[in-house]
Amino acid sequence: MRDPLYTASGTDIQATEFEYRRSPDQDAATPVRHPVVVVGAGPVGLSLAIDLAQRGQRVLLLDNDHKLSTGSRAICFAKRTLEIWDRLGVGQPMVDKGVSWNVGKVFFKAQQVFQFDLLPEAGHERPAFVNLQQYYAEAYLAARAGELPNIEIRWRHAVAGLEQGGDGARLAVDTPDGRYEIVADYVAACDGSRSPLRGLLGLESKGRVFKDRFLIADVKMKADFPAERWFWFDPPFHPNQSVLLHRQPDGVWRIDFQLGWDADPEVEKRPENIIPRVEALLRAAAASKGDGLPLPAHLFTLEWASVYTFACLRMDSFRHGRVLFAGDSAHGVSPFGARGANSGVQDAENLAWKLDRVLRGTSPEALLDSYAREREYAADENILNSTRATDFITPKSEISRLFRDATLALAREHGFARKLVNSGRLSVPATLDGSTLNTADGDAFGALMRPGAAAADAPLRIAGRDTWLLRELGPEFTLLCWGMAPAWAAELGAKVLVLDAHSDAEGHAARRYDLQPGSAYLIRPDQHVCARWRHPSLPAVKAAMARACALA
Repeated sequence: MRDPLYTASGTDIQATEFEYRRSPDQDAATPVRHPVVVVGAGPVGLSLAIDLAQRGQRVLLLDNDHKLSTGSRAICFAKRTLEIWDRLGVGQPMVDKGVSWNVGKVFFKAQQVFQFDLLPEAGHERPAFVNLQQYYAEAYLAARAGELPNIEIRWRHAVAGLEQGGDGARLAVDTPDGRYEIVADYVAACDGSRSPLRGLLGLESKGRVFKDRFLIADVKMKADFPAERWFWFDPPFHPNQSVLLHRQPDGVWRIDFQLGWDADPEVEKRPENIIPRVEALLRAAAASKGDGLPLPAHLFTLEWASVYTFACLRMDSFRHGRVLFAGDSAHGVSPFGARGANSGVQDAENLAWKLDRVLRGTSPEALLDSYAREREYAADENILNSTRATDFITPKSEISRLFRDATLALAREHGFARKLVNSGRLSVPATLDGSTLNTADGDAFGALMRPGAAAADAPLRIAGRDTWLLRELGPEFTLLCWGMAPAWAAELGAKVLVLDAHSDAEGHAARRYDLQPGSAYLIRPDQHVCARWRHPSLPAVKAAMARACALA
């Protein structure tokens, strides 16, 4: 990675502008054909483009803008997202720059109710979450994309027309120099919640809009509050509403204030209205640490503010012919739980290896249908969790509020009530139960790493070097074995990773995968389990691999 990205401030990064360049496609006599066109250079589109490029595909990435995102926007990147970005070559810069955290605290009125640890056990390379402003994430991804010669990014190239035919998708692209046309074998729509491509196809997202407003404020200050997620229900400094506090890099703190549906967004964004809210929160936060009074207003600065409403919704189908939707263009959730950008990056991970196989002709187009079905299933899970969190945070009736407040009061002393408190069930990878790519268990195993689950990490020592299980998985299929490789392993055409008590000295892999002598797991290119056996046979493993590739 380029050194300046490690040391630049948020202001410097946000000032980055990418150069518009005229493409030879704009002067071609007939539309030039591209295997894959990705639309949208946000975290999802960039992740997808990098993944495809690392698999050897030539990718054209179009973006209607020429800048990174403004303000912090998505800031909580989950462990699974970091593991995906490790594979794409950007995980370490994200962690180095970001603020790692595992602990959250919940407050009701003036008192702390309880705290939780999202990663209480050892043996994981990555933390539960890293807080990092979205513009940094985009900067690291854009820098990585620039290192790959088979990715071309065209800034200020906006898709203005889209038609599909039997031989491809035809796109009209507007630029400062006028309009031109190209043809794509496949188009990935990663163009955000307002998705121009969704509109061009006459499609819509359906779901529930929540009648509430929230203020986001990015405040820069020197404060020694810990790197934790603090959530207040009905605090004295902001009565009858909720507040969320997160620490970000560069001394910036993200604060979310619930405002209510009747709040005027333009009025609430005025600094003279935001600063008193921040001062009141700081008094409460400092008091909770026993530090006395907070910093005076002139020692913190307001960097960015926005007022938003949100909805939980998704498209009926994420695949429409040769156009595949991913990220916010396909689904949307409330920000509580950090399920938006994280699920979008998981969309990209799911799509990349499947689109690669289809383009190479090693799998039929039916494999792309499995992308839609699996990620629609994941979106429904995220929407369900997000809706429940929003209903708990913003009760819509007096009875609902009484129930919520009674639950919070009981949670101070009783574990059963803590399980009912919902300040946002934080993002975890979806277990793709019921996927047509899974092979059902024929042997008795624990439930944790069942077919459809994202592979768990564990520390290993292989050939005298310390490493991590996820880093040892291959870019295609991997057969993970315990004890020794089967005699027929070389015939499989997949990477074979053999673990034993020496390589797994701490026992984390054996415990997490319920491994016994002879056990084996088949892991997909996107690091999801698709089959497992106590004593595998070559025909059984080949059949499971064919099923996972939509060949059976």
